[in-house]
Amino acid sequence: QLMLVESGGGLAQPGGSLRLSCAATGSTEDFDYYAIGWFRQAPGKEREAISSISDTGGNTRYKNTVRGRFTASRDNSRKAAYLQMNDLKADDTGVYYCAAGTMPSMVYTGYDLWGQGTQVTVTS
Repeated sequence: QLMLVESGGGLAQPGGSLRLSCAATGSTEDFDYYAIGWFRQAPGKEREAISSISDTGGNTRYKNTVRGRFTASRDNSRKAAYLQMNDLKADDTGVYYCAAGTMPSMVYTGYDLWGQGTQVTVTS
C-alpha cells in the first residue's frame, strides 16, 4: 500500500521560507496516479486545504490566502511532492499534511491516504 511521509517543517520567521516534502513509501509505483493535496491544521481550527496538484503536475490549485506565496510541485521520478512556502506569515502556522486521492480536490474528503503531518511554526 502507498504511504506518505512529510518532512521539511520547522521554525521560520515572518517573511521566511520553508519547503515541505511528501515522499511516497510502500507501493510507490502507484504514486504517479494520485493527485496530492496539502492541508493545514492550526491549533483549535479545522483542517483546511492549502493546495492540490494533479497526478501529472499540470494542474494546481491554491487557497486564496497562499496563492502567489506557495507553490506545489511534484517529481514522479522521485516519488515525491513538494510545497514551497515563501513570505511566510504567522497565520501559516500549523501542522501540514499531504494526502493522496484519485482526483485533485480542495476538500479533505477527496483524499484516501494521509501522511503523519509536519509542524510549521512562523514566529519572530
